[in-house]
Amino acid sequence: MEEIRDNQDETNEMYEHFRFLVDKKQALLRIDKYLFTKIANASRNRIQNASRAGNILVNDVVVKPNYKVKPCDVISIVMAYPPRDTEIYPEDIPVHVVYEDDDVLVINKPAGMVVHPGHGNFSGTLLNALAFYYQGTGITAYLCHRIDKDTSGILLLAKNELAQTKLARQFFDHTIDRKYLALVWGNLQEDEGTINGNLGRDPRNRLVMKVFEDEETGRHAVTHYRVIERLGYVTLIECVLETGRTHQIRVHMKHIGHPLFNDESYGGNVILKGTTFTKYKQFVQNCFKVMPRQALHAKSLGFIHPTSGKKVFFDSELPDDFRDLLEKWRDYAKHAL
Repeated sequence: MEEIRDNQDETNEMYEHFRFLVDKKQALLRIDKYLFTKIANASRNRIQNASRAGNILVNDVVVKPNYKVKPCDVISIVMAYPPRDTEIYPEDIPVHVVYEDDDVLVINKPAGMVVHPGHGNFSGTLLNALAFYYQGTGITAYLCHRIDKDTSGILLLAKNELAQTKLARQFFDHTIDRKYLALVWGNLQEDEGTINGNLGRDPRNRLVMKVFEDEETGRHAVTHYRVIERLGYVTLIECVLETGRTHQIRVHMKHIGHPLFNDESYGGNVILKGTTFTKYKQFVQNCFKVMPRQALHAKSLGFIHPTSGKKVFFDSELPDDFRDLLEKWRDYAKHAL
């Protein structure tokens, strides 16, 4: 038996993917029982949810749980990660609900809010807020993906494990439609383009990511961008994610020489374009104060609803700090350039 596990390491993926090549001497065995013996710490319920979601494939074909494993079969299974062991304490924190039904919850997350506890943030997170929101109902919110603490915008959660597992497959297959708005330094040469670059942890600083030219290093990542508005020394762009890696837009834009405005981790929090005049420097410093975070907003999200099977789409307005920042740059570009 050969096992190939799609290790996520420290990336922000929300699923586990296993691929097995069945041994030539394997006796006939129900696939759910086979997987239960092969995947460590996988409960029968998680495997059954993967089956119900159509996430168990044999030789690239979806199979039922009573399928009998045969020698040399190639088995693939996608499961959402189980809930964290860390207890989530309810906290009375406002939550901006964009949409909610029995299976999914769509949130417009404010900048500055961490999605889940960990790494020194054990309170004040979105999951703490949702624990309070659902207090006494017996409902648990399950993350389907994440966005950075200082990125605002649309976030999708599931309200049961089966819905989470179905949505996990869409994220794994990169069929989720995600659009972001970003303000970047510089005037991009082309009106639109695509950035390909494998992403991995920077060995010199594990808190940030970098692009690796070596195809064997890092994880495949693709970002499509389109210019929305040129504002002289900065440009407003729309980014469409083909993949969803940690800090993907932030790293890719730095890689092509256009870091996000005020992105401290990737060098955008200093003046990269413009004049040497004191008045201009003061203007940019005021802009940094208006939006004291990276200029990135998760604008919209589209996916196949896990129950109805219909395509749904959710959009959001830019938050006040982003709108105010754009107005300042529009006014400056109008009078100074």
